[in-house]
Amino acid sequence: MRFARYAHLDDPDRTAVVQDDGTLHPLPDGTPLLALIETGGLPGLLAAGTAALAAPPGPHVSEVRLLPPVQPPTVRDFVTFEEHMSGMRRSMEGSTEIPAQWYAAPTFYFTNPYAVIGAHDDVPVPPGCHVLDFELEVAAVIGREGRDLTPEQARDHIVGYTVFNDWSARDLQGAEMQVGLGPAKGKDTATTLGPYLVTADELEPHRDADGFLRLSMRAEINGEVVGEDLLSHMSWTFEEMTAYASRGTLVRPGDVLGSGTCGNGGCLGELWGVRGERTPPPLVPGDTVTLTVEGLGSVSNTVVAGAAPVELPAARRRMPVRP
Repeated sequence: MRFARYAHLDDPDRTAVVQDDGTLHPLPDGTPLLALIETGGLPGLLAAGTAALAAPPGPHVSEVRLLPPVQPPTVRDFVTFEEHMSGMRRSMEGSTEIPAQWYAAPTFYFTNPYAVIGAHDDVPVPPGCHVLDFELEVAAVIGREGRDLTPEQARDHIVGYTVFNDWSARDLQGAEMQVGLGPAKGKDTATTLGPYLVTADELEPHRDADGFLRLSMRAEINGEVVGEDLLSHMSWTFEEMTAYASRGTLVRPGDVLGSGTCGNGGCLGELWGVRGERTPPPLVPGDTVTLTVEGLGSVSNTVVAGAAPVELPAARRRMPVRP
């Protein structure tokens, strides 16, 4: 099933099952999607969806504002595509060598759950950013709490998937990561999730013999295709990523795990590294980025002007003189 969160008329947050023609069937009791996941996991979600389909239909998806399918308590973004890693190393550091540690474990960082936006919301340019980029990813959504999971156990903890766009201020990212931390403000303004939460069972027919989901992925800027790849080119499965995320801690319902950016033009930064020049150029107000993933749908966001940065002083030199 496909589930949508949406705002319509006087209803600011409603959950519905989405039919193939775009008709929305609201859940009769108005239970929030995250609450359904927390209480019943995938079985509870499917049961609620079946009940919704038996009730009268609501508006068409074209008549509503789509919200992020879940409001996640945490967002972990991994980097699992080797081709993307290689291209970004060239772009950001001028190196063609991928660190050995990348191959040792599926590395991730935590990003801002308050910056999550819907499938068609505008994206403001981050304050002080002059090199804005998109990133084409898929996210898994956790449906059951777990700790120290094996990959085999982790499969039952994934409730569904959605398209994920990790908007990136490359100039801010490059500057802050010189300190040895981050990314932080380089990824802090917007993360698109949507258009729907597609339940995990829907994608099982796309699973290959190695456990990867073979889904086609496409990125467009203003209607022009700039990148295409397969999700199955990931170097770790979502189950392996979930197991790693749960190591020594909890994953909980609603947690979002991003795949990391796909290769072959999954973002501009990778293309700049491969081509040795900023072609296509960084995103500017008026540009529309459309990301499409087989089986999950499309998100399409337009860049708009953002706020000017509030100026702060440089660090005070306060290192004391020790005897």
